[in-house]
Amino acid sequence: MRSRALVYRGPATLPGCAEAVAGLLRASRWGFDVQYVGPREELPVSGLALAGAAVYAQPGGGELSRGYRHLRRHRAAIRDYVHGGGRYLGFCLGGYLAGATPGFGLLPGDTDQYIASPRATVASTGDTLVEVAWRGRRRTLYFQDGPYFWVRPSAGATVVATYPNGTAAAIVARFGAGWVGVVGPHPEATSDWFSDAGLPASFGQDLGLDLVDAVMRP
Repeated sequence: MRSRALVYRGPATLPGCAEAVAGLLRASRWGFDVQYVGPREELPVSGLALAGAAVYAQPGGGELSRGYRHLRRHRAAIRDYVHGGGRYLGFCLGGYLAGATPGFGLLPGDTDQYIASPRATVASTGDTLVEVAWRGRRRTLYFQDGPYFWVRPSAGATVVATYPNGTAAAIVARFGAGWVGVVGPHPEATSDWFSDAGLPASFGQDLGLDLVDAVMRP
């Protein structure tokens, strides 16, 4: 039986975001049976659904405050799932939601807007491209007001990617017996995202797959 990967799809995301994350998971080497969860899906976000999942993915979406209003009732179930050995993947808004103010409190630290950080190379909340150093290699990714991540020095989190100002663009960290992988830009972005925004295509699926591999470690 293939491992189940759950992807949230509902009012705390935007059209196309969940589908792009699902496509990334299907393209991975893990042979996932990808299923959507949400208020209008066959499976709700619940402890029962999460208990049978290898990974839970929270896609990008709109504003953090609005997204958290829709998901805060599931905070305990998501925390229990990851703490007990599950995996959480968060993309953009899903990365913000892994933080604590507000969020699920899965990180050994918190999140903030990259565009508000000192010497940020992006100043607008609009759709654009951002440069990152992913495991030391310079890459350009789709970006729309994503977070950066800060962690306590003693936390032992792995910084997978950094923005040009040195802040963390992607990290992997322990939460209890589970793993959390979060990224501020969108390595899962598909070709229509770039064309719709009038941006030159700069795909990062290989980086997204690297994050999946990192969070699926034993």
